[in-house]
Amino acid sequence: MPERTDPAASPVLEAANERRSCSKVTDLAPTRAELLPLVAAAGRVADHGALRPWRLLELRGEARERLGAALVEASAGEDDAALKLAGKPLRAPLLIAVVAARRVSSKVADWEQDAVASGVAHLLTLLLHEAGWGVMWRTGPLVRATAVRTMHDLSENEELLGWLYVGGMPPGAKTNARQSIRSEEFLTAL
Repeated sequence: MPERTDPAASPVLEAANERRSCSKVTDLAPTRAELLPLVAAAGRVADHGALRPWRLLELRGEARERLGAALVEASAGEDDAALKLAGKPLRAPLLIAVVAARRVSSKVADWEQDAVASGVAHLLTLLLHEAGWGVMWRTGPLVRATAVRTMHDLSENEELLGWLYVGGMPPGAKTNARQSIRSEEFLTAL
């Protein structure tokens, strides 16, 4: 059994407290080789039944443009607001689509499998931030649209949970810092 340490001195606690969403990033992005160990670590998230009910899709270059076209198609509009959707996936050089890939299980409900996929995504944002990358998890009303599902080539058992927008952390970047919570308001003893 590992020796217990002071939780306040934990590098994991420090990394979690420092993680912030970064809405603007540079054109730099981690390579696939840089991503693989982070994905492996994120895959260690709690997973009842070890189903691994998730997968990640890398969208770089032209794939981001195809996503923009799918967003425009899904919005069923030709107005300026709809056309702005085409540029949204171009805000970062790398988008990582987070997919809940539900498995047939009599013991693990779909919602729990979706929670595993969400856990992987959140842990990956923490790992990317700790590695010095700017990252923001984006969703929106078109995540479940047919055109967007088709563009991602999702199976019937899969749901898109959103995208991690990843890029270089700009010098002096303003991150969307959140105030610390009052933890005693969220932890209740029964």
